[in-house]
Amino acid sequence: MLYYLFTYLDRAFDFPGAQVFQYISFRAAMAIISSLVISLFVGKRWIGYLNRKQVGETVRNLGLEGQLEKQGTPTMGGLIILAALIIPTLLFAKLDNIYVLLMLFTSVWLGTLGFIDDYIKVFKKDKRGLPGKTKIIGQILLGLIVALVMYFDSGIVMREKPKDVKMEVYANNTVGPSSRFNIEESKATKTTIPFIKNNEFDYAVLLKWIGPGYKKWAFLIFIPMVILIITSVSNGANLTDGMDGLAVGTSAIIGATLGILAWVSGNIIFADYLNIMYLPNTGELTIFISAFVGANIGFLWYNSYPAQVFMGDTGSLALGGIIAVFAIIIRKELLIPILCGIFFAENLSVVMQVSYFKYTRKKYGEGRRIFKMAPLHHHYQKLGYAEPKIVLRFLIIGIMLAVLSIITLKLR
Repeated sequence: MLYYLFTYLDRAFDFPGAQVFQYISFRAAMAIISSLVISLFVGKRWIGYLNRKQVGETVRNLGLEGQLEKQGTPTMGGLIILAALIIPTLLFAKLDNIYVLLMLFTSVWLGTLGFIDDYIKVFKKDKRGLPGKTKIIGQILLGLIVALVMYFDSGIVMREKPKDVKMEVYANNTVGPSSRFNIEESKATKTTIPFIKNNEFDYAVLLKWIGPGYKKWAFLIFIPMVILIITSVSNGANLTDGMDGLAVGTSAIIGATLGILAWVSGNIIFADYLNIMYLPNTGELTIFISAFVGANIGFLWYNSYPAQVFMGDTGSLALGGIIAVFAIIIRKELLIPILCGIFFAENLSVVMQVSYFKYTRKKYGEGRRIFKMAPLHHHYQKLGYAEPKIVLRFLIIGIMLAVLSIITLKLR
């Protein structure tokens, strides 16, 4: 909103300093500052309200050290993150950008889904919350919507420069019949494969066996892939939210990395230098992801050990979904197992534990476990590690994975 206001003031009245709103870097900086201020301001009041209403977490006794001390801690703190994310985005981003609209829709969709789950648990006193199938259906529907928009919306394209043409020359030519070069804008379902030199991969290739015209059936691969990624990452973030500051700290690290990737993918010169796909208009996502990082850091103020508030499913489902959709938009979804390695490990530990338990119970008559407890962070807690130490070490690993993800831009 402020972007449009100051653009108008600049054009109509030559308002001093108004042109600064044309710079993505300035608006990104304002977004992260605003999100920090909002999360700190709203957080304090929301926590006070929840305490007055005695809206506290009901902790199931799993025999973990310090677990019962968390009984009664306010939950539904994810609303703080959502407010600190959405408000700065509305203020500083271009709201006619399809990518920004898609990210706002994702935030509201999964935030609402998580809020309903938390509301049932807290206010209706039903510990089960929303049935697991209902949450999965909600995630699948979101994945379907995101995939359809990305596949059919005419504003979502990738641009490929002609071979042997310098990007500096290419960037200064207009798109259209008068252009000196054959500039190609396509709706290709291409993505990026890390560590591969010519690292563009088209999902449509998997249907090449169909014969001529196989590309028009690319949605048969693309849509299920998008649904799988969104569902997996969203649930991975949800499983990671079991220790104070773990999920939100990990999300902030991932968000900062995605911001860098979006910045270079949306800049035609950087994209050429790094030899990566140039995605027009994705640079605007830097404002959204800056607000995302600021909201997470601001929430960490209250969620660090010992937590004054928990994010609940309102926050955890939204965080994972936002990360997944963002990665898909900038065509870096195949980087998720590395970048979101903490989420991936937490998810995998649960799958391994449950699968092995069922297998051994069927084979030996009694279930056996790989880990002392799943998700993975509880395994280390059972080994006697203090919660703050586990969280800090997981975050250090998260930073290492983030650096490795950025290195993939050149390490091929």
